[in-house]
Amino acid sequence: MKRDVAGIILAGGQSRRMGGGDKALLPLGSGRVLDQVLSRFSPQIESQALSANGDPARFSRFGLPVLADTVTGFAGPLAGILTGLEWAAANTACKAVVTAAGDTPFLPLDLVERLAAAADQSPGSIAIAGSAGKRHPTFALWPTDCRAALRRFLVDEDDRRVSAFIDRHGFVEVEFPVPQSEGQSIDPFFNINMPDDLVQAERLLQSMKP
Repeated sequence: MKRDVAGIILAGGQSRRMGGGDKALLPLGSGRVLDQVLSRFSPQIESQALSANGDPARFSRFGLPVLADTVTGFAGPLAGILTGLEWAAANTACKAVVTAAGDTPFLPLDLVERLAAAADQSPGSIAIAGSAGKRHPTFALWPTDCRAALRRFLVDEDDRRVSAFIDRHGFVEVEFPVPQSEGQSIDPFFNINMPDDLVQAERLLQSMKP
């Protein structure tokens, strides 16, 4: 079920632990990590864009708008979230944005539906995903109306902490289950940070095939 929200895939990290480059473009299965992310995320939202700095041509085959940070300097995920909110407000009729990390190939198929349902019960709040007792602040639904406050927080206060802004704004947390496949736990927010994680992701992906 699609919700009337925009989706922003955050792919602007510097990938230091992977030796640099784009984690979203690493090979996984028959394609790239981003292919797997999109296969799960795209059916859930009405419109989407990719948050990434540098030459946008490297993502051209995905056919998505590529948004460079509107805040100067590498300001981390909040800069991508802010840029996504401003893009959605200017280019779509959506009143909220759901963000997802571009290095997380097993994100929940009901991510948007459950976050949006929680936000409906707490209007104006940020709805944030959690699993196994841990918050995942880059997986959240953000009302577009919070973009001015976020810009002040990031630019004027020079605070780059995603969780700190969420705490200040007010939030509701949505706990997602950790499913099992062939006896293995697959945290839906498992992300690829290091080379060993990519090996594990390939193994998990193969275990999920029918």
